[in-house]
Amino acid sequence: MPTLFLVRHGQASFGADDYDCLSPLGHRQCGWLGEYFRARGLRFESALVGTLKRQTQSLAGVLAGLGEPQLPTLSWPGLNEYDSEAVIRSLHPAPLPRPDSAEAVRQHFRLLRDGLAGWMAGELAPAGMPSYVDFRAGVAGALAHVCREARGDVLLVASGGPISIAMGEVLGLAPPMVVELNLRLRNSAVTEFSVSPKGHRLVSFNAVPHLETPERRGAITLT
Repeated sequence: MPTLFLVRHGQASFGADDYDCLSPLGHRQCGWLGEYFRARGLRFESALVGTLKRQTQSLAGVLAGLGEPQLPTLSWPGLNEYDSEAVIRSLHPAPLPRPDSAEAVRQHFRLLRDGLAGWMAGELAPAGMPSYVDFRAGVAGALAHVCREARGDVLLVASGGPISIAMGEVLGLAPPMVVELNLRLRNSAVTEFSVSPKGHRLVSFNAVPHLETPERRGAITLT
């Protein structure tokens, strides 16, 4: 039975002018994950990836560590992340302080949690973003594609939002739980679904075995 490996991108550049770019640590996290896959003897038949820079950089890092730079890859815009700044502005239009203190970071994520809940409930319409119904359909489409086409293991690289929504699709979760899963996904974490023509089943969630060594535990991040 094939397995779908859903990978959240490596650490991005939270608080920088361009968030959509892996940090040096983010690049290392993805390379280590690829090396872990190679040590397990994993071979993927194909990959799906969103079109955001941090997602494509993450896939490149994983494939480099895996030693499979030419893996057949399908770009899937439905795996792109929601715009967190637009979500927050829909709830709090005034500018926020730069997230360079613990309290500023807490405020950012409090507003993000509340904004996501409002967007999912259809109560907020963040500028430039699709409705939650349409966003969710993009993720569901990727899962359906894998069910139809996969004959071997598939690698999917996305962001916390799409992966948590995929969890919601598979487990039948209500939006508040999807939000909580979203905010707990770790960078370069792996979630596994078994694949059959009838659908997906959860195998594991939010695992970082490539970082769970004494010298790498400090490399476990959430942003």
